[in-house]
Amino acid sequence: MKSLNIIADFLTASRLLISILIGFLGWFRGVDGWLLASILLIIAWSTDILDGIFARRSGSPGKTWIGKHDLYFDMLVALSLLVFMTSSTVINLATCLLYLFAWVLIFSRFGIPSALGKLFQAPIYAWFIVSSLVYQPPLGAILLVFLAFLTAITWPRFPDDTIPSFISGFEQRKNSHNS
Repeated sequence: MKSLNIIADFLTASRLLISILIGFLGWFRGVDGWLLASILLIIAWSTDILDGIFARRSGSPGKTWIGKHDLYFDMLVALSLLVFMTSSTVINLATCLLYLFAWVLIFSRFGIPSALGKLFQAPIYAWFIVSSLVYQPPLGAILLVFLAFLTAITWPRFPDDTIPSFISGFEQRKNSHNS
């Protein structure tokens, strides 16, 4: 059904707006925007789960342009959190720039396969959650519980699809550079 693909694309694209909002929160509200940034992150994570559900149920054999670029929307959310934490002075600018510089080098060498794109996001989400636990413990706990909830509801795909595709993404990169 084409309408399910439209819903999936809308959910994916909504993360662009969410990313912009999170980034601006850091500049204009600083740490006072932490609650709203956390709510926006939960919404972003929810849209990421839901867009996949709608796309798979659409029955379409191929992905739309937005569906093919889902990883970039996900990476943008993580990048906006990095901007938020840096502009809120939770992460210092030098650390932020060093992190980004390292990833620019990695991406320029290997491209942006799914496995590396996910690996780019993981430390940022961890920083945000740990910082939440330090500065606003109840909020950090909510983020951890929500993340556990998302893992639980997506569990059937996690060991059978997510982990193997993550590992095979590295193996494909390794094999393509060895040949």
